[in-house]
Amino acid sequence: MNLKTIPYREYEKDLPQKGQHILAQYSNDNIIVYQAFNPNIARYAVANQAFGGAHYRFSRMSWIKPNFLWMMYRCGWATKEAQKRVLAIEISKANFESILEEAVFSSYKPTIYQAQENWKRALETSSVRLQWDPDHDPYGAKLDRRAVQLGLRGEILRAFATDWIISIQDITPFVLEQGAKVKAGELNALQVMDEAVYHVKSSKAREMIALSPLE
Repeated sequence: MNLKTIPYREYEKDLPQKGQHILAQYSNDNIIVYQAFNPNIARYAVANQAFGGAHYRFSRMSWIKPNFLWMMYRCGWATKEAQKRVLAIEISKANFESILEEAVFSSYKPTIYQAQENWKRALETSSVRLQWDPDHDPYGAKLDRRAVQLGLRGEILRAFATDWIISIQDITPFVLEQGAKVKAGELNALQVMDEAVYHVKSSKAREMIALSPLE
């Protein structure tokens, strides 16, 4: 997928300012998610268009984020240790929604799980954790809108990291260039990824997200 950027001054115009929303860049069939790694992991991933190698650990939970600015908050515009290479990873919408279908919320929701024991049991058996976090502006300030991140482990992580990837792009140069503009206070010149609200098609995933109380 050819990534599209947009001036930040135009980014928020058509986006909801409150509530829980999956913001992402997507095409008819595919969607982009982001991850940040150390150079060894990133180098292998770009070269092989899949994750693996001596430095990647399939035994650890790995978090994906479809929202570019949330990723920038998390990695500090590619300045945080072990997060200095930012990757844009393209997968199919179908596989993205299969991840959502398997998700269990990372914190206890009594309206969904009724009892702590039910939630803990679901958490132990699920390969996906879903977490709603405050979205952030380019400076890292919290917004009223919530952004999603998904933690993968086990078989679904292996499927995502190897079989499901359509493309991996290293966008670190772009991130560093835009991060320098943020640091200089040049928001009028800042470019970000062009994103829109992603509307989930899977009835199972849509129902699960709809049940999530606003945190």
